[in-house]
Amino acid sequence: MTQALVRLNRRTFASLQQYPNYRLFFGGQVISVTGSWMQNIASAWLIVTLTHSPVAVGVLALAQFLPFTIFGLFAGVIVDRFDNRKLIIGTQAVQMVLAAVLAAIALGGVAVPWMVYVIAFMRGTVLVLDVPARQSFTYRMVGPAELPNAIALNSSLFNASRVIGPALGGLVIAAIGLGFCFVANAVSFLAVLASLLLMDERKLFPLHHPDVMPTILRGTREGLAFVRRNRRVWVTLLIVTVVSTLSFNLNVILPVMASKTLHSGPQTFGIISASFGAGALIGALVSASVGRASWRILAIGTGLFGLAELLLAPERSVWAACVLLIVLGAAFTTWTSNANSGVQLEAPDHLRGRVVGLYFYAFNGAAPIGGLLVGWLSAQGGTELALAVGGIAALAMTAVCVVALRDEPARPKPLERVEPTALAA
Repeated sequence: MTQALVRLNRRTFASLQQYPNYRLFFGGQVISVTGSWMQNIASAWLIVTLTHSPVAVGVLALAQFLPFTIFGLFAGVIVDRFDNRKLIIGTQAVQMVLAAVLAAIALGGVAVPWMVYVIAFMRGTVLVLDVPARQSFTYRMVGPAELPNAIALNSSLFNASRVIGPALGGLVIAAIGLGFCFVANAVSFLAVLASLLLMDERKLFPLHHPDVMPTILRGTREGLAFVRRNRRVWVTLLIVTVVSTLSFNLNVILPVMASKTLHSGPQTFGIISASFGAGALIGALVSASVGRASWRILAIGTGLFGLAELLLAPERSVWAACVLLIVLGAAFTTWTSNANSGVQLEAPDHLRGRVVGLYFYAFNGAAPIGGLLVGWLSAQGGTELALAVGGIAALAMTAVCVVALRDEPARPKPLERVEPTALAA
């Protein structure tokens, strides 16, 4: 039993143990992503204090996600044209400047809503490039054999931070003011910038690109053509688009659930939000221990996500809702980490940035529409209706996944671990 646990631990953290560059990057991200969650909660609180309007908070969310809708389709082409590491250094530096500007206007007492919206839109625009660049760079740090493990560990980091970051943000706001959350986020970017600058470029896995890179439009067409030809990729992107648009809108549902459905206050909102985050962390660690992309697990995770939403819809007990949200969170990171890993492993080197960009376009591109739709459903029939629609949509996509991929030939096992120098030889 002890030996089995040791093996499981080694499998779960394989990427961190084997690759120093990934270890550096992961450490920097631990600090930076926590700071980003502190900024997220402080931005929303700043808008609330300035406007006292929940609609204004919705406008803030729209400003953050609208850049993905406008620019996300073309982001992957740009990512493929640049060195990932240098591009990430640039995007992280710009985000640091934007956080510093937010800190200055908040601490100076001159903040007005339009300033916060503009900065949120600018940050969202930077993230359109930053997110696919970081995902593609994960491949360069760990290679194909450990890519699913590294992506799952990235998910575990993100979901641990979504529990810790807001909690720290709340404490900072209560103790010394929300402006210092923006200060903390600006300083946190120094950690990830240092990790990128300290990396050994010789230990990065090489990518094979054509000598002449395509234009934005032609490159986008090439990425879309690859998706159309590859059944596994387009089915996965279809699942991600539908489930993320109709089923994954907890940023809209959970506040309403706490106040209207469960008839509670902000403390309950914090508890149910943390429950989802804890479940998501568990799911990410389990996915990391599996260490491979599996279409069967993708289908299971999507189906479990839909079932948990259906069971959550009529629930009136806080603690029962917490249990179901833990299951929902675990299912969420199970299907997202497998979807992310699967499309990256299917993509050739010269298209990986574009395919990852399309994945995040599928995940975030319709978020403004999905948020408005779920808000309308909640207004018409409460969170019960919104969760029921989301659960049915996820179960429908599970059926699509099973039917579309059941006659697909089995893929070979993931590549064995190969050193970057051997690949470059």
